[in-house]
Amino acid sequence: MSYLANNAQSVPTGFRKILYLNWPLTLLLISVACVGFLMLYSVAGGSFSPWAELQMERFVLGLVVMLVVAMTPIWFWRNVSALAYLGAFALLIGVEFFGEENMGAQRWIDLGFMRLQPSELMKITMVMLLAAFYDWLPPEKTSRPQWVIFPVVLILLPTFLVLQQPDLGTSILLMAAGGAVMFLAGVHWGYFAAVIGSVVGLIFSVFQSRGTDWQLLKDYQFRRIDTFLDPSQDPLGAGYHITQSKIALGSGGWSGRGFMQGTQSQLNFLPEKHTDFIFTTLAEEFGFIGGFTLLFIYMLIIIFCVVSALATKDRFSSLVTLGIAITFFLFFAVNMSMVMGLAPVVGVPLPMVSYGGSVMLVLMGAFGLVQSANIHRPR
Repeated sequence: MSYLANNAQSVPTGFRKILYLNWPLTLLLISVACVGFLMLYSVAGGSFSPWAELQMERFVLGLVVMLVVAMTPIWFWRNVSALAYLGAFALLIGVEFFGEENMGAQRWIDLGFMRLQPSELMKITMVMLLAAFYDWLPPEKTSRPQWVIFPVVLILLPTFLVLQQPDLGTSILLMAAGGAVMFLAGVHWGYFAAVIGSVVGLIFSVFQSRGTDWQLLKDYQFRRIDTFLDPSQDPLGAGYHITQSKIALGSGGWSGRGFMQGTQSQLNFLPEKHTDFIFTTLAEEFGFIGGFTLLFIYMLIIIFCVVSALATKDRFSSLVTLGIAITFFLFFAVNMSMVMGLAPVVGVPLPMVSYGGSVMLVLMGAFGLVQSANIHRPR
């Protein structure tokens, strides 16, 4: 049984919970959101419509969601983690039948007041269920093969559904976050070495098969790889996004061109400037200093989450906090790598900055779990 459940009488009640909120973390989240509002105002040509105003409303709603989740005891979230996972999984199945299609991908469900992307919800509910599983499982059984299969299935089932949408970026995040929770829970490193070795071997085989009778990919898929490695091969086609992104990043220099003075974003050369490529707008207008400042705030958020996880003696609270920190890290690491040309363009938004309701609300709910773990730990 959880340590925290046995010490419930020592946690704060009522309005005293507000005092135990992780206020530095809350202020950092507000700071990142304000950066997003500023950039959405800029890419709209100096207007709060259509993106910044709606993003502000979503953030206020997200703050309410975070507080509600934070005020609820963390052991409640442990007990409902399986139901939350099943609910998100059911929504993923629903996307296959009732989902809305946009730009060749079927990822959203229309709820009337907003469009929900269930794959974003799955990222957090999967972390919750894995943390609850390892809280229940005795540590000495963690690396036994029969107890490794179950969490692997929990990760692969939603990953398969997300790949069908198709959404490669989210699939990668699901597997990486799930694997990280397993590693933090104490699963032997040998399993991860075997997986990494298999992936490296598969990549090697793919390249070796090119031009042979047993070629593993289609010719057009190899051309996509070539374009990623050298976007100049197709600057007006498949390489257009990353070419324009690099131009914007490079033109920002040390201190940037100035607020709303970026040519790539203001003249609409930059694609998806309000979502996936919003970091390039920031770097063009505020330069290296602006980009590094945002990255520094992101790292502070990670640090506060890690410190909070280390301060609790409850295994579920610790694992769910670290799992959310890793998921958040993967969000901005993949996005920044993508817009810099260090990773393929896979459609991962910049957390709390890119325009989008599902990601905003889900992340605020996730940080509500971090806050709940901090509030309800014994002191």
